[in-house]
Amino acid sequence: MRLKQRIVRVVIQEIVAEVDQPARTIVLLIHWVGGGHSELRVKKKEPGQHRHCTSLDAIDVIRRMAGQFPDEQIAATLNRLGLQTGTGNTWNEIRVRSARNYHALPASDPSRPRDGLTLQEAAHYLGVSPTTVRRLIENRHVAARQVVPCAPWEIARDVLDAESVREAIRQIQARVGVPQTKHADLQSSMFSRESEV
Repeated sequence: MRLKQRIVRVVIQEIVAEVDQPARTIVLLIHWVGGGHSELRVKKKEPGQHRHCTSLDAIDVIRRMAGQFPDEQIAATLNRLGLQTGTGNTWNEIRVRSARNYHALPASDPSRPRDGLTLQEAAHYLGVSPTTVRRLIENRHVAARQVVPCAPWEIARDVLDAESVREAIRQIQARVGVPQTKHADLQSSMFSRESEV
């Protein structure tokens, strides 16, 4: 560290700092020993902001999901989105609760009935796999929404009772085991007798 400080003293004659209030930046004018000058602009932090602040994107996700989903599901959504806490950690139930309380956001009430079913609940209700329900959503046979990307799906129960949904499930289940390409039955196996010749 002392060597670095000596090098800086040898090459830099003076540093003049000014604050540009309208732009909220600190302007550093560096006078080099050889007579050259350089300007460096550093963004000033907002009042109350520090380097360990949670990103506004993460707070927005928590705000949009608070009151509807438990903290555990909010944490899973934040992690799937690749958002971290202000200190660079992954999210868990306790960290979400802390951020939610700090921003005075409501907790979910398990006794309050939800408007829709999750993907897993819809799969259980229909007696199919979650993958089948996801296909129904992707093919627009079932209307579903997400509060934010990667959040749990919300599916209205009455949508699942439609005959068109039952028919779409039968079609999906009928396709299981059918080759995906037109000429799959013409392809020879690498272990067939023809390949041994």
